[in-house]
Amino acid sequence: MAYLLGIDLGTSSVKALLVDQEGHTLGIGSAEYPVLMPQPDYAEQDPETWWQSTATAVRQALAAARSREVAAIGLSGHMHGTVLLGEDGRLLAPAIIWLDRRSQSQVREITEQIGSERLIQITGSPIATGFQAATIRWIQQELPDVWRQVRRILLPKDYLRWRMVGEPFYTDPSDAAGTLLLDAHTRNWSPVILETLGLDTTLLPEVRPSTTINGVLTRQAAEHLGLQPGIPVIVGAADTANSALAGGVVSPDTLLLTISTGSQLVLPSEDVRVDLRGRMHTFCSALEPKPGQAGWYQMAATLNAGMALRWLRDQVFALSTPDAYIQMSGWAESVPPGARGLLFLPYLSGERSPHMDPTARGMFLGLSIRHGRAEMVRAVMEGVALSCYDAYRVLMELGAHPNRMIVAGGGARSPLWQRIFADVFNLPVHRLVVAEQSALGAAILAGAAIGWHQPHEAASRWAAYDAPIEPNARHHADYQALLEIFRSAYLKHRDDFEMLTRYTC
Repeated sequence: MAYLLGIDLGTSSVKALLVDQEGHTLGIGSAEYPVLMPQPDYAEQDPETWWQSTATAVRQALAAARSREVAAIGLSGHMHGTVLLGEDGRLLAPAIIWLDRRSQSQVREITEQIGSERLIQITGSPIATGFQAATIRWIQQELPDVWRQVRRILLPKDYLRWRMVGEPFYTDPSDAAGTLLLDAHTRNWSPVILETLGLDTTLLPEVRPSTTINGVLTRQAAEHLGLQPGIPVIVGAADTANSALAGGVVSPDTLLLTISTGSQLVLPSEDVRVDLRGRMHTFCSALEPKPGQAGWYQMAATLNAGMALRWLRDQVFALSTPDAYIQMSGWAESVPPGARGLLFLPYLSGERSPHMDPTARGMFLGLSIRHGRAEMVRAVMEGVALSCYDAYRVLMELGAHPNRMIVAGGGARSPLWQRIFADVFNLPVHRLVVAEQSALGAAILAGAAIGWHQPHEAASRWAAYDAPIEPNARHHADYQALLEIFRSAYLKHRDDFEMLTRYTC
Protein backbone atom coordinates (compact mmCIF):
# COMPACT_ATOMS: atom_id res chain seq x y z
CA MET A 1 0.00 0.00 0.00
CA ALA A 2 1.24 3.49 -0.85
CA TYR A 3 1.05 6.36 1.61
CA LEU A 4 1.14 10.16 1.70
CA LEU A 5 4.11 12.10 3.03
CA GLY A 6 3.59 15.56 4.50
CA ILE A 7 6.65 17.70 5.28
CA ASP A 8 6.38 20.84 7.40
CA LEU A 9 9.35 23.22 7.45
CA GLY A 10 8.82 24.99 10.77
CA THR A 11 10.72 27.82 12.41
CA SER A 12 12.70 25.61 14.77
CA SER A 13 12.34 22.13 13.25
CA VAL A 14 11.18 20.20 10.21
CA LYS A 15 8.58 17.47 10.68
CA ALA A 16 7.74 14.58 8.39
CA LEU A 17 4.44 12.69 8.67
CA LEU A 18 3.49 9.51 6.84
CA VAL A 19 -0.26 8.72 6.69
CA ASP A 20 -2.54 6.26 4.96
CA GLN A 21 -5.60 7.00 2.81
CA GLU A 22 -7.73 7.59 5.90
CA GLY A 23 -5.29 9.99 7.54
CA HIS A 24 -3.99 7.50 10.12
CA THR A 25 -0.44 8.22 11.23
CA LEU A 26 2.10 5.56 10.34
CA GLY A 27 5.37 7.33 11.02
CA ILE A 28 6.67 10.65 12.34
CA GLY A 29 10.12 12.21 12.13
CA SER A 30 11.61 15.55 13.13
CA ALA A 31 14.92 17.39 13.21
CA GLU A 32 15.75 20.72 14.82
CA TYR A 33 17.86 23.64 13.58
CA PRO A 34 18.71 27.03 15.05
CA VAL A 35 17.50 30.53 14.33
CA LEU A 36 20.64 32.58 13.74
CA MET A 37 20.70 36.06 15.27
CA PRO A 38 24.08 37.54 14.30
CA GLN A 39 23.08 40.98 15.56
CA PRO A 40 20.07 42.69 17.16
CA ASP A 41 16.86 42.49 15.09
CA TYR A 42 18.30 39.86 12.73
CA ALA A 43 16.74 36.40 12.33
CA GLU A 44 18.23 34.09 9.72
CA GLN A 45 18.55 30.43 8.82
CA ASP A 46 20.72 28.38 6.51
CA PRO A 47 18.57 26.75 3.80
CA GLU A 48 21.14 23.98 3.42
CA THR A 49 20.42 23.07 7.05
CA TRP A 50 16.73 22.80 6.16
CA TRP A 51 17.59 20.32 3.42
CA GLN A 52 19.83 18.19 5.61
CA SER A 53 17.29 18.21 8.46
CA THR A 54 14.52 17.22 6.06
CA ALA A 55 16.43 14.07 5.16
CA THR A 56 16.77 13.19 8.84
CA ALA A 57 13.05 13.73 9.51
CA VAL A 58 11.87 11.82 6.43
CA ARG A 59 14.15 8.87 7.15
CA GLN A 60 12.84 8.73 10.73
CA ALA A 61 9.23 8.69 9.51
CA LEU A 62 9.98 5.96 6.97
CA ALA A 63 11.75 3.86 9.59
CA ALA A 64 8.82 4.20 11.99
CA ALA A 65 6.37 3.18 9.26
CA ARG A 66 8.68 0.46 7.93
CA SER A 67 7.78 1.49 4.42
CA ARG A 68 9.16 3.53 1.52
CA GLU A 69 5.95 3.28 -0.51
CA VAL A 70 5.01 6.96 -0.92
CA ALA A 71 2.36 7.95 -3.46
CA ALA A 72 2.82 11.73 -3.20
CA ILE A 73 4.63 14.39 -1.15
CA GLY A 74 3.01 17.58 0.14
CA LEU A 75 4.83 20.57 1.59
CA SER A 76 4.20 23.17 4.26
CA GLY A 77 6.45 25.93 5.53
CA HIS A 78 6.79 28.97 7.74
CA MET A 79 5.59 32.10 6.00
CA HIS A 80 7.13 35.41 4.86
CA GLY A 81 10.77 34.30 4.64
CA THR A 82 13.16 35.18 1.80
CA VAL A 83 15.59 32.86 0.03
CA LEU A 84 17.81 34.40 -2.67
CA LEU A 85 19.26 32.31 -5.49
CA GLY A 86 21.83 33.45 -8.02
CA GLU A 87 23.10 31.83 -11.19
CA ASP A 88 22.82 28.03 -11.22
CA GLY A 89 20.75 28.07 -8.02
CA ARG A 90 23.60 29.30 -5.84
CA LEU A 91 22.52 30.60 -2.42
CA LEU A 92 23.49 34.26 -2.16
CA ALA A 93 22.84 34.81 1.56
CA PRO A 94 21.22 33.18 4.59
CA ALA A 95 17.43 33.06 4.48
CA ILE A 96 15.84 36.01 6.28
CA ILE A 97 12.81 34.68 8.18
CA TRP A 98 9.61 36.07 9.65
CA LEU A 99 11.13 36.87 13.07
CA ASP A 100 13.54 39.37 11.49
CA ARG A 101 12.99 43.03 12.41
CA ARG A 102 15.76 44.80 10.49
CA SER A 103 13.39 46.26 7.86
CA GLN A 104 11.47 48.72 10.04
CA SER A 105 12.31 51.74 7.88
CA GLN A 106 11.44 49.81 4.71
CA VAL A 107 8.03 48.93 6.17
CA ARG A 108 7.37 52.63 6.72
CA GLU A 109 8.65 53.52 3.25
CA ILE A 110 6.49 50.99 1.40
CA THR A 111 3.42 51.91 3.44
CA GLU A 112 3.92 55.61 2.68
CA GLN A 113 4.58 55.03 -1.04
CA ILE A 114 1.46 52.94 -1.64
CA GLY A 115 -0.73 54.30 1.14
CA SER A 116 -1.77 52.29 4.16
CA GLU A 117 -5.40 51.69 3.18
CA ARG A 118 -4.60 51.01 -0.46
CA LEU A 119 -1.93 48.49 0.51
CA ILE A 120 -4.38 46.65 2.76
CA GLN A 121 -7.13 46.75 0.12
CA ILE A 122 -4.78 45.15 -2.43
CA THR A 123 -2.98 42.61 -0.30
CA GLY A 124 -5.48 42.07 2.52
CA SER A 125 -2.87 42.93 5.12
CA PRO A 126 -0.56 45.61 6.47
CA ILE A 127 3.12 45.04 5.86
CA ALA A 128 5.37 44.04 8.75
CA THR A 129 9.05 43.40 9.33
CA GLY A 130 10.07 39.94 8.18
CA PHE A 131 7.58 39.98 5.30
CA GLN A 132 9.25 39.31 1.97
CA ALA A 133 8.31 42.68 0.43
CA ALA A 134 10.04 44.57 3.25
CA THR A 135 13.04 42.23 3.21
CA ILE A 136 13.47 42.66 -0.55
CA ARG A 137 13.48 46.44 -0.18
CA TRP A 138 16.08 46.14 2.62
CA ILE A 139 18.32 43.98 0.44
CA GLN A 140 17.97 46.39 -2.49
CA GLN A 141 19.03 49.28 -0.31
CA GLU A 142 21.54 47.71 2.08
CA LEU A 143 23.07 44.89 0.01
CA PRO A 144 23.08 46.21 -3.59
CA ASP A 145 25.93 43.90 -4.63
CA VAL A 146 23.88 40.88 -3.52
CA TRP A 147 20.73 42.23 -5.16
CA ARG A 148 22.45 42.54 -8.56
CA GLN A 149 23.15 38.80 -8.45
CA VAL A 150 19.60 37.70 -7.60
CA ARG A 151 17.96 35.49 -10.22
CA ARG A 152 15.19 33.92 -8.11
CA ILE A 153 13.36 34.80 -4.89
CA LEU A 154 11.73 31.90 -3.05
CA LEU A 155 9.73 31.26 0.09
CA PRO A 156 11.14 28.63 2.50
CA LYS A 157 8.96 25.67 1.51
CA ASP A 158 9.39 26.49 -2.18
CA TYR A 159 13.16 26.30 -1.80
CA LEU A 160 12.77 22.86 -0.26
CA ARG A 161 10.55 21.71 -3.11
CA TRP A 162 13.04 23.07 -5.68
CA ARG A 163 15.68 20.85 -4.08
CA MET A 164 13.31 17.92 -4.64
CA VAL A 165 12.15 18.45 -8.23
CA GLY A 166 14.12 21.29 -9.81
CA GLU A 167 12.33 23.67 -12.16
CA PRO A 168 9.74 25.05 -12.85
CA PHE A 169 9.57 27.37 -9.85
CA TYR A 170 6.07 27.45 -8.32
CA THR A 171 4.44 28.83 -5.21
CA ASP A 172 0.82 28.83 -4.01
CA PRO A 173 -1.62 31.64 -3.11
CA SER A 174 -1.55 30.97 0.65
CA ASP A 175 2.22 31.33 0.94
CA ALA A 176 2.48 34.05 -1.71
CA ALA A 177 -0.10 36.12 0.19
CA GLY A 178 2.32 36.35 3.11
CA THR A 179 4.96 38.05 0.96
CA LEU A 180 2.76 41.18 0.65
CA LEU A 181 3.49 41.06 -3.09
CA LEU A 182 0.20 39.31 -3.93
CA ASP A 183 -3.17 40.76 -4.84
CA ALA A 184 -5.47 38.87 -2.47
CA HIS A 185 -8.44 39.31 -4.82
CA THR A 186 -6.84 37.99 -8.02
CA ARG A 187 -4.61 35.53 -6.11
CA ASN A 188 -1.66 36.56 -8.28
CA TRP A 189 1.28 38.97 -8.06
CA SER A 190 0.20 42.60 -7.76
CA PRO A 191 1.48 44.90 -10.53
CA VAL A 192 1.15 47.86 -8.14
CA ILE A 193 3.37 46.34 -5.46
CA LEU A 194 5.92 44.98 -7.93
CA GLU A 195 6.21 48.35 -9.67
CA THR A 196 6.71 50.09 -6.32
CA LEU A 197 9.59 47.75 -5.51
CA GLY A 198 11.01 47.77 -9.03
CA LEU A 199 10.58 44.01 -9.04
CA ASP A 200 10.38 41.91 -12.20
CA THR A 201 8.02 38.92 -12.19
CA THR A 202 10.80 36.77 -13.68
CA LEU A 203 12.42 36.78 -10.23
CA LEU A 204 9.30 35.28 -8.64
CA PRO A 205 7.81 31.80 -8.94
CA GLU A 206 4.56 31.24 -10.80
CA VAL A 207 1.51 31.16 -8.51
CA ARG A 208 -0.36 27.86 -8.82
CA PRO A 209 -3.11 26.18 -6.72
CA SER A 210 -1.87 24.28 -3.68
CA THR A 211 -2.83 20.90 -5.23
CA THR A 212 -0.70 21.43 -8.34
CA ILE A 213 1.95 18.79 -9.01
CA ASN A 214 5.22 20.70 -9.38
CA GLY A 215 7.23 17.74 -10.63
CA VAL A 216 8.56 14.40 -9.49
CA LEU A 217 11.33 13.56 -7.05
CA THR A 218 14.70 13.49 -8.78
CA ARG A 219 17.06 10.58 -8.33
CA GLN A 220 19.54 12.73 -6.42
CA ALA A 221 16.85 14.07 -4.06
CA ALA A 222 15.40 10.59 -3.59
CA GLU A 223 18.78 9.22 -2.52
CA HIS A 224 19.15 12.11 -0.06
CA LEU A 225 15.71 11.52 1.47
CA GLY A 226 15.70 7.71 1.42
CA LEU A 227 12.81 7.55 -1.06
CA GLN A 228 12.16 6.18 -4.52
CA PRO A 229 12.59 8.62 -7.43
CA GLY A 230 9.59 9.68 -9.50
CA ILE A 231 7.21 10.46 -6.61
CA PRO A 232 4.92 13.43 -7.40
CA VAL A 233 5.72 16.50 -5.28
CA ILE A 234 2.85 18.91 -4.66
CA VAL A 235 3.10 22.71 -4.48
CA GLY A 236 1.58 22.68 -0.97
CA ALA A 237 0.64 25.63 1.22
CA ALA A 238 1.77 27.91 4.04
CA ASP A 239 1.96 26.37 7.50
CA THR A 240 -1.01 28.32 8.85
CA ALA A 241 -3.23 27.39 5.90
CA ASN A 242 -2.23 23.73 6.22
CA SER A 243 -2.81 23.80 9.96
CA ALA A 244 -6.35 25.08 9.46
CA LEU A 245 -7.02 22.42 6.84
CA ALA A 246 -5.80 19.58 9.07
CA GLY A 247 -7.84 20.92 11.98
CA GLY A 248 -11.05 20.79 9.98
CA VAL A 249 -11.25 24.58 10.31
CA VAL A 250 -12.94 25.27 7.00
CA SER A 251 -15.94 27.44 7.96
CA PRO A 252 -16.43 30.67 9.98
CA ASP A 253 -18.10 28.91 12.92
CA THR A 254 -14.74 27.50 14.08
CA LEU A 255 -11.72 29.47 15.28
CA LEU A 256 -8.26 27.91 15.12
CA LEU A 257 -5.64 28.87 17.67
CA THR A 258 -2.13 27.59 17.04
CA ILE A 259 0.24 27.91 20.00
CA SER A 260 3.79 27.45 18.79
CA THR A 261 6.75 29.86 18.76
CA GLY A 262 4.22 32.59 18.18
CA SER A 263 0.48 32.11 17.94
CA GLN A 264 -2.06 32.47 15.18
CA LEU A 265 -5.81 32.98 15.38
CA VAL A 266 -7.36 31.82 12.12
CA LEU A 267 -10.95 32.27 10.98
CA PRO A 268 -12.02 31.04 7.51
CA SER A 269 -13.74 33.50 5.18
CA GLU A 270 -15.55 33.11 1.86
CA ASP A 271 -14.46 36.55 0.70
CA VAL A 272 -11.67 39.08 1.22
CA ARG A 273 -12.50 40.85 4.50
CA VAL A 274 -9.91 43.36 5.62
CA ASP A 275 -9.23 45.58 8.60
CA LEU A 276 -8.30 48.98 7.14
CA ARG A 277 -6.72 49.90 10.48
CA GLY A 278 -4.11 47.24 9.80
CA ARG A 279 -4.44 45.23 13.01
CA MET A 280 -4.77 41.79 11.41
CA HIS A 281 -4.18 39.96 8.16
CA THR A 282 -6.38 38.45 5.46
CA PHE A 283 -4.58 35.74 3.49
CA CYS A 284 -5.53 33.16 0.87
CA SER A 285 -6.32 29.72 2.23
CA ALA A 286 -5.15 26.37 0.87
CA LEU A 287 -8.56 25.93 -0.77
CA GLU A 288 -9.59 27.45 -4.07
CA PRO A 289 -12.56 29.84 -3.70
CA LYS A 290 -15.81 28.16 -4.64
CA PRO A 291 -19.42 28.66 -3.50
CA GLY A 292 -19.61 27.50 0.11
CA GLN A 293 -15.83 27.04 0.32
CA ALA A 294 -13.59 29.46 2.22
CA GLY A 295 -10.81 30.57 -0.11
CA TRP A 296 -9.41 33.04 2.42
CA TYR A 297 -8.91 33.38 6.15
CA GLN A 298 -8.54 36.22 8.60
CA MET A 299 -5.55 35.88 10.85
CA ALA A 300 -4.45 37.69 13.96
CA ALA A 301 -0.83 36.74 14.66
CA THR A 302 1.19 37.28 17.82
CA LEU A 303 4.96 36.83 17.91
CA ASN A 304 5.46 35.44 21.39
CA ALA A 305 3.64 32.39 22.70
CA GLY A 306 5.73 29.28 23.26
CA MET A 307 8.76 31.52 22.86
CA ALA A 308 7.82 33.36 26.06
CA LEU A 309 7.60 30.13 28.04
CA ARG A 310 10.85 28.93 26.50
CA TRP A 311 12.52 32.21 27.50
CA LEU A 312 11.34 31.65 31.07
CA ARG A 313 12.62 28.06 31.03
CA ASP A 314 16.03 28.86 29.53
CA GLN A 315 16.95 32.40 30.56
CA VAL A 316 15.27 32.72 33.96
CA PHE A 317 15.00 29.21 35.45
CA ALA A 318 17.87 27.61 33.46
CA LEU A 319 15.99 24.30 33.32
CA SER A 320 17.43 21.72 30.95
CA THR A 321 15.61 18.52 31.91
CA PRO A 322 13.34 16.89 29.28
CA ASP A 323 10.29 17.35 31.52
CA ALA A 324 10.94 21.05 32.22
CA TYR A 325 7.64 22.25 30.72
CA ILE A 326 5.67 19.63 32.64
CA GLN A 327 7.42 20.74 35.82
CA MET A 328 6.69 24.40 35.12
CA SER A 329 3.05 23.67 34.35
CA GLY A 330 2.79 21.81 37.64
CA TRP A 331 4.05 24.88 39.51
CA ALA A 332 1.51 27.07 37.73
CA GLU A 333 -1.34 24.66 38.56
CA SER A 334 -0.95 25.59 42.22
CA VAL A 335 -1.69 29.27 41.50
CA PRO A 336 -5.24 30.63 41.03
CA PRO A 337 -6.31 32.66 37.95
CA GLY A 338 -4.70 36.09 38.02
CA ALA A 339 -1.35 34.70 39.27
CA ARG A 340 -1.87 36.41 42.64
CA GLY A 341 -1.75 39.86 41.09
CA LEU A 342 1.13 39.29 38.68
CA LEU A 343 0.62 40.29 35.04
CA PHE A 344 2.97 39.61 32.12
CA LEU A 345 3.22 41.39 28.77
CA PRO A 346 4.75 38.77 26.42
CA TYR A 347 6.14 41.15 23.78
CA LEU A 348 9.69 39.77 23.95
CA SER A 349 10.28 40.20 20.21
CA GLY A 350 7.88 43.01 19.39
CA GLU A 351 4.27 42.33 18.47
CA ARG A 352 2.01 42.05 15.46
CA SER A 353 -1.74 41.85 16.10
CA PRO A 354 -3.21 44.10 17.23
CA HIS A 355 -0.35 46.59 17.70
CA MET A 356 1.97 45.99 14.71
CA ASP A 357 4.77 47.32 16.89
CA PRO A 358 8.29 45.84 16.43
CA THR A 359 9.58 47.91 19.37
CA ALA A 360 7.10 46.51 21.92
CA ARG A 361 8.79 44.75 24.83
CA GLY A 362 7.84 42.37 27.62
CA MET A 363 7.32 43.20 31.26
CA PHE A 364 6.10 41.80 34.58
CA LEU A 365 3.59 44.14 36.22
CA GLY A 366 2.73 43.86 39.90
CA LEU A 367 5.82 41.88 40.91
CA SER A 368 6.17 41.58 44.68
CA ILE A 369 8.30 39.71 47.19
CA ARG A 370 5.59 37.06 47.61
CA HIS A 371 5.79 36.04 43.96
CA GLY A 372 7.93 33.06 42.97
CA ARG A 373 8.42 30.78 40.02
CA ALA A 374 4.88 29.35 40.15
CA GLU A 375 3.30 32.80 39.83
CA MET A 376 5.75 33.74 37.09
CA VAL A 377 4.88 30.69 35.00
CA ARG A 378 1.15 31.26 35.49
CA ALA A 379 1.52 34.95 34.59
CA VAL A 380 3.42 34.12 31.41
CA MET A 381 0.80 31.58 30.32
CA GLU A 382 -2.02 34.01 31.09
CA GLY A 383 -0.18 36.89 29.41
CA VAL A 384 0.09 34.91 26.19
CA ALA A 385 -3.64 34.11 26.36
CA LEU A 386 -4.53 37.75 27.03
CA SER A 387 -2.39 38.92 24.11
CA CYS A 388 -4.21 36.44 21.85
CA TYR A 389 -7.59 37.64 23.09
CA ASP A 390 -6.54 41.25 22.57
CA ALA A 391 -5.91 40.34 18.93
CA TYR A 392 -9.15 38.33 18.75
CA ARG A 393 -11.16 41.43 19.61
CA VAL A 394 -10.26 42.78 16.16
CA LEU A 395 -11.82 39.71 14.54
CA MET A 396 -14.94 40.24 16.65
CA GLU A 397 -15.15 43.86 15.48
CA LEU A 398 -15.19 42.54 11.91
CA GLY A 399 -18.08 40.18 12.63
CA ALA A 400 -16.47 37.00 13.97
CA HIS A 401 -18.78 34.87 16.13
CA PRO A 402 -17.35 31.32 16.28
CA ASN A 403 -18.98 28.82 18.60
CA ARG A 404 -15.87 26.78 19.37
CA MET A 405 -12.07 26.96 19.32
CA ILE A 406 -9.68 24.33 18.02
CA VAL A 407 -6.23 24.53 19.62
CA ALA A 408 -3.11 23.08 18.04
CA GLY A 409 0.65 23.36 18.23
CA GLY A 410 3.12 22.45 20.94
CA GLY A 411 1.53 24.72 23.55
CA ALA A 412 -1.81 22.95 23.11
CA ARG A 413 -0.35 19.91 24.84
CA SER A 414 -0.65 21.71 28.18
CA PRO A 415 -4.06 21.03 29.81
CA LEU A 416 -3.57 24.12 31.99
CA TRP A 417 -3.01 26.35 28.98
CA GLN A 418 -6.11 24.88 27.34
CA ARG A 419 -8.18 25.79 30.42
CA ILE A 420 -6.74 29.30 30.53
CA PHE A 421 -7.62 29.87 26.87
CA ALA A 422 -11.13 28.48 27.35
CA ASP A 423 -11.71 30.90 30.26
CA VAL A 424 -10.12 33.91 28.57
CA PHE A 425 -12.06 33.43 25.30
CA ASN A 426 -15.24 32.05 26.90
CA LEU A 427 -15.35 29.32 24.24
CA PRO A 428 -15.20 25.53 24.48
CA VAL A 429 -11.70 24.40 23.56
CA HIS A 430 -11.06 21.26 21.50
CA ARG A 431 -7.45 20.12 21.23
CA LEU A 432 -6.47 18.71 17.87
CA VAL A 433 -5.16 15.18 18.44
CA VAL A 434 -2.51 15.25 15.69
CA ALA A 435 0.30 17.52 16.85
CA GLU A 436 1.91 17.70 13.39
CA GLN A 437 -1.13 19.43 11.90
CA SER A 438 0.73 21.47 9.25
CA ALA A 439 2.39 18.31 7.95
CA LEU A 440 -1.02 16.58 7.96
CA GLY A 441 -2.49 19.47 5.95
CA ALA A 442 0.32 19.04 3.43
CA ALA A 443 -0.53 15.33 3.20
CA ILE A 444 -4.21 16.17 2.59
CA LEU A 445 -3.21 18.38 -0.34
CA ALA A 446 -0.93 15.66 -1.68
CA GLY A 447 -3.80 13.17 -1.64
CA ALA A 448 -6.08 15.64 -3.39
CA ALA A 449 -3.48 16.24 -6.10
CA ILE A 450 -3.40 12.56 -7.07
CA GLY A 451 -7.17 12.13 -6.91
CA TRP A 452 -7.57 10.31 -3.59
CA HIS A 453 -10.07 12.80 -2.15
CA GLN A 454 -11.31 16.39 -2.14
CA PRO A 455 -9.28 18.53 0.31
CA HIS A 456 -12.36 20.06 1.98
CA GLU A 457 -13.90 16.62 2.52
CA ALA A 458 -10.72 15.02 3.84
CA ALA A 459 -10.13 17.95 6.19
CA SER A 460 -13.51 17.44 7.86
CA ARG A 461 -13.18 13.66 7.98
CA TRP A 462 -9.60 13.36 9.19
CA ALA A 463 -9.72 15.94 11.98
CA ALA A 464 -9.87 14.38 15.46
CA TYR A 465 -10.15 16.21 18.78
CA ASP A 466 -9.94 15.53 22.49
CA ALA A 467 -13.02 16.05 24.66
CA PRO A 468 -13.80 19.79 24.91
CA ILE A 469 -12.82 21.95 27.87
CA GLU A 470 -15.74 24.19 28.78
CA PRO A 471 -15.12 27.79 29.94
CA ASN A 472 -15.68 28.96 33.52
CA ALA A 473 -17.88 32.09 33.48
CA ARG A 474 -16.45 33.50 36.72
CA HIS A 475 -12.89 33.08 35.53
CA HIS A 476 -13.81 34.70 32.22
CA ALA A 477 -15.12 37.77 34.07
CA ASP A 478 -11.89 37.96 36.07
CA TYR A 479 -9.80 37.75 32.92
CA GLN A 480 -11.86 40.47 31.26
CA ALA A 481 -10.93 42.80 34.12
CA LEU A 482 -7.26 41.81 33.82
CA LEU A 483 -7.41 42.42 30.08
CA GLU A 484 -8.11 46.11 30.63
CA ILE A 485 -5.02 46.40 32.85
CA PHE A 486 -3.03 44.39 30.29
CA ARG A 487 -4.02 46.69 27.43
CA SER A 488 -3.48 49.82 29.49
CA ALA A 489 0.04 48.71 30.46
CA TYR A 490 1.07 48.47 26.82
CA LEU A 491 -0.46 51.84 25.89
CA LYS A 492 1.17 53.58 28.86
CA HIS A 493 4.61 52.20 28.06
CA ARG A 494 4.55 52.16 24.25
CA ASP A 495 6.82 55.21 23.96
CA ASP A 496 9.07 53.87 26.73
CA PHE A 497 9.55 50.61 24.84
CA GLU A 498 10.60 52.48 21.72
CA MET A 499 13.03 54.59 23.74
CA LEU A 500 14.58 51.50 25.31
CA THR A 501 15.40 49.98 21.93
CA ARG A 502 18.22 52.54 21.71
CA TYR A 503 20.10 50.53 24.32
CA THR A 504 19.85 47.12 22.62
CA CYS A 505 23.00 47.44 20.50
